[in-house]
Amino acid sequence: MAKHVILIHGAFAGPWSFENYRRFFADRGWTCHTPALRFHDGDPAAETDPAFAQTSVADYTDDIAKLAASLDEPPILLGHAIAATIAQQVAARGLASGLVLINPNAPWGLLPETDDERAVAKAFMQMGPFWEKPMRVDFDLMAPFALNKLSEAEQHAVFDQLGPESGRVMFELFFWMFDDTQATKVAFDQVTCPVLVVSGEEDRAVRHQVGAWIAAQYGDKGTFHVAPDHAHFLFMEPGWEKIAALCADWMDTRAASAGS
Repeated sequence: MAKHVILIHGAFAGPWSFENYRRFFADRGWTCHTPALRFHDGDPAAETDPAFAQTSVADYTDDIAKLAASLDEPPILLGHAIAATIAQQVAARGLASGLVLINPNAPWGLLPETDDERAVAKAFMQMGPFWEKPMRVDFDLMAPFALNKLSEAEQHAVFDQLGPESGRVMFELFFWMFDDTQATKVAFDQVTCPVLVVSGEEDRAVRHQVGAWIAAQYGDKGTFHVAPDHAHFLFMEPGWEKIAALCADWMDTRAASAGS
């Protein structure tokens, strides 16, 4: 039996962000697929394709669904932040054997509750009509809110690899109440596979209570784990191996159950 896992990176990032997990899971016998989200596979400093500005979360979901459907068996989908929403949407189409959601962003309909979460949205508002163009974020926003468990040198190393993101995607995520397409909505009742949610306790970009809420939507199928001393980029932070092992153990159990 093949053991497929698709590692889906988050906004502004790329497959490089999951290199630690790719190696770890491969050593555990998993066939790892690390696709780049649409328009995320080039030089992060290069000029962007104008079409990137109007790329939607729905486009990312369609792309990952196509990859999942092409495999000989339904894969486990592991998604970070906005990619956790994508993973859930793909699973709702019946294309996943399990979900691992790392620091999942709040889906459509869930309001921000902390000053930190509101601060990120306010920063985007100050950029003007960001939803009309590809956008970049400043180091002064990323470092304290998403990279806060990395050393300053590591923060710069990660930040230098970050590229632009679709302004439309950020609009759909942070200003969902104005999005008529409901691009970040998750049909929880249509996800039939088991779900593991892992949230960093010190994540300032997405409060860990969001992860607990999402896991609760799945009832007996959902499992929640809060990771002390971890934040938003927990798969690159010191001690990432412990969380990778937790995820791999859960994935192995799912694979064994599917093969029995």
